[in-house]
Amino acid sequence: MELKNVLLIGGSGFVGGWIASCLSQRGVRVTIATRHRDNTKKLIMLPTVEMVEVKVNDSQALVELMRGQDAVINLVGILHDKDSRLPYGKGFAAAHVDLPRNIVAAMKQSGVRRLVHMSALNAAGDGASEYLRSKGEGEAVVGAAMDELEITVFRPSVIFGPGDAFLNMFAKLLKLFPIFPLGGASARFQPVFVGDVAKAFCDSLNDRNTFGQTYDLCGPKVYTLRELVEYTAQLVGKRRRIIDLGNGGWAYLQAGLLWLLPNPPMSPDNLRSMDVDSVSDGAHDYPGWQPTALEAVAPTYLSPAEQGQVRLDRYRLRAGR
Repeated sequence: MELKNVLLIGGSGFVGGWIASCLSQRGVRVTIATRHRDNTKKLIMLPTVEMVEVKVNDSQALVELMRGQDAVINLVGILHDKDSRLPYGKGFAAAHVDLPRNIVAAMKQSGVRRLVHMSALNAAGDGASEYLRSKGEGEAVVGAAMDELEITVFRPSVIFGPGDAFLNMFAKLLKLFPIFPLGGASARFQPVFVGDVAKAFCDSLNDRNTFGQTYDLCGPKVYTLRELVEYTAQLVGKRRRIIDLGNGGWAYLQAGLLWLLPNPPMSPDNLRSMDVDSVSDGAHDYPGWQPTALEAVAPTYLSPAEQGQVRLDRYRLRAGR
């Protein structure tokens, strides 16, 4: 059956906007559940998209949201939790474990069977960080329902693209500091383009071969964090001295200080996540996966030479042109 109505939970975020746009272009009616409707103003102009202000952690509200829906996409995730504890804090628990549990329960109650769930590369109940442990527990909750529901799980590496909070964050910091101390500089990543992630989510919805499957989503090339920061510096036209703080005390001191900021670019838990390389062995790639190179996209939104074209490029990339 062709799925025509999709509930997008976490749709007001970076990845959610791309998925909503992708689904809208395909004529799918999208309901975006959000705590704050103002966060989704940029999506109002998309045809077939409706924003609903609701507390998604309210079990009964979830059941009501799912009435008339054919599928659910869950993208909810947080990178920081001030309530740090073992195995993970209350914020991580609520976003990554309790919400998936409530979504599965609401789907069973409302009769919606199709779920596409966003996890994370290296997510595991015994993972290196609170983030990875909570993501792993949430993935286990979803996995336990695979016999009853039609579920696909995606596990991306770090996601880049226009509007990202990764390369853009480094670009802003590099413009401010002539000397750039970097914790976890040797950590390895396989960055994946947000447009490719959105396409995989959208393509999988009606593909029965993806039911009950878990896929890694990674880009075509592995980089160290230092290489990514150096490349970002090159794109923004800033010559910077990068000081490798390693993975020990100095790195954790830096992360702890940054964690005190209102919108922290780094936390000690993020550093612990980087103890495990965010790369794929290729054994669990999405079928037909042909990821876009970082070098094909990053210059369109980071390079000063491209700033005059950045909005047009963003629309073209999102439209798949």
